[in-house]
Amino acid sequence: MFVDTHTHLFVDAFDEDRTEIVQKAIGAGVQKMLLPNIDIETIDAMNALAAEFPNNCYAMMGLHPGSIKEDWQDRLEIIRAHLFSGKYVAVGEIGMDLYWDKTFAREQAEAFRMQVEWAKELKLPIVIHAREAFEPIFEILDEINDENLAGVFHCFTGTLEQANHAINYGGFKLGIGGVLTYKKAELDKVLKHIDLKHLILETDSPYLTPVPFRGKRNESSYLLHIAEKLADVYGMSLSKIEEVTTKNAHELFQFN
Repeated sequence: MFVDTHTHLFVDAFDEDRTEIVQKAIGAGVQKMLLPNIDIETIDAMNALAAEFPNNCYAMMGLHPGSIKEDWQDRLEIIRAHLFSGKYVAVGEIGMDLYWDKTFAREQAEAFRMQVEWAKELKLPIVIHAREAFEPIFEILDEINDENLAGVFHCFTGTLEQANHAINYGGFKLGIGGVLTYKKAELDKVLKHIDLKHLILETDSPYLTPVPFRGKRNESSYLLHIAEKLADVYGMSLSKIEEVTTKNAHELFQFN
């Protein structure tokens, strides 16, 4: 059994064939799929998918940094209400994204800090989106990390130094997705210095589709191509990659 720890199967890109795509993933051996929320508009669709596949799909709750605009505090109140009244496996997808726009950098940092504190209160892991933002995120986590905090740096594409910084918090994993299969990414060179016990697998579908499907819509069944590449990187069997990454995912997210 493989676990796709980060997949947005509830978004519009899957409106025509969502149920079939989930069933295809299950048939391929990706039997557990974790759903990170994006914004207040995605909550209903995400929860509906988790309800349709209660033994396979598990919802998270959080406000994506790309959704931090002028009304971010109002949105965050709605997110908080859902988080504290529902059953979610993590607080996510949260973090900072300074790649396209730094207009709301301060608000992103504030929203991230607030959601991390909620996660600590609920003893839930966090799922971090970090794009051009490792340093401000590290600054916040350096200050508030403790034994109640765990999580994953989703879609990790950083340096070895950044990988070690994340791992050294104690309760954190690195989420490895389709970027691993891109030659120019050179993520394999970083991972050769990281123990497999620190890694979990993800697709981030419908985005970041792995080779050989790059350029097309990503889906959870494609996780196997990422796992195969990871097996090459570590010189291990696919079954060993499956065993260790699934164990890591269970340890972090505590789903059934």
